[in-house]
Amino acid sequence: MTEVDLDHHRSGDAVTAELRADVVAGLTAERKWLPPKWFYDAEGSELFEKITQLPEYYPTRSEREVLAAHAGDVAELTGAHTLVELGSGSSEKTRLLLDALTAHGTLEAFVPLDVSESALAEAAEAISKDYPGLTVRGVVGDFTQHLALLPGGQPRVVAFLGGTIGNFLPAERATFLRSVRDVLDEGEWLLLGTDLVKDPGILERAYDDAAGVTAQFDKNVLRVINERLGADFDPDEFDHVAYWDAEHEWIEMRLRARRALTVEIPGADLTVRLAEGEHIRTEISAKFRPAGVEAELAAAGFELVRWWTDSQRRFGVSLARSVRG
Repeated sequence: MTEVDLDHHRSGDAVTAELRADVVAGLTAERKWLPPKWFYDAEGSELFEKITQLPEYYPTRSEREVLAAHAGDVAELTGAHTLVELGSGSSEKTRLLLDALTAHGTLEAFVPLDVSESALAEAAEAISKDYPGLTVRGVVGDFTQHLALLPGGQPRVVAFLGGTIGNFLPAERATFLRSVRDVLDEGEWLLLGTDLVKDPGILERAYDDAAGVTAQFDKNVLRVINERLGADFDPDEFDHVAYWDAEHEWIEMRLRARRALTVEIPGADLTVRLAEGEHIRTEISAKFRPAGVEAELAAAGFELVRWWTDSQRRFGVSLARSVRG
């Protein structure tokens, strides 16, 4: 397989130190939490790819429908020389954009960024092989920390797909969107995927599938902590819970202790005690309304140029241009 250069901005020691800090902050809080980025070691990335193929998990299919219909519009409007994808994973949907931009004749480089080196390397090598004239440079990094280090010629379109923006709390979203704007020149582009508010039953089934794959994915954060920090979490002692928070309009994923537990985490010099039924929040997944997306983009320094949805209006994709600010 074709060799692809990877820029590494996350050393093993730095990752462990970051995990340690998150574990201490989250598991000593009154209401325990862990950031969702720690789902994604090699096993977690594979589990998420399985989730995207489940019958209950509509977001991937819905977003793919939008991109299949409008990738040509993205190419025509942006004339991008570089496609940057944040949290790229397998980059499967990205091929629709790559095909359109290649056909348009402007694309020179593809820059996928992901925290999972294994998933990134596999996807980047496959794309390099299938698009032989394209410069592919993978970046192993965290899109909340390493945006300023992204290579690529202008004009660029930054794709942040999959509804991942919903994993941020509102204040975090504002900070993140502004950080994307800050690394772009005026007139460069953001392509953003946002899952939309809909029937709570559809949402809850999407995050708690009948086959239990999402439950495995949720519990994978405990395995990551065991592996990196020497903890003794037993994932089987936890139930996966997903529910719709109507007030905040987001899905919450949680791990619920089946009994009172004491967990040792020597790599964080921490002992964690959980009561029977106590929860650890592992993810929020905010759902959006079109007017809210436009307002958040405007506040971050973007002008909404196009808004597209799938045929069932379940998922929105927006193309926004950075403006002076």
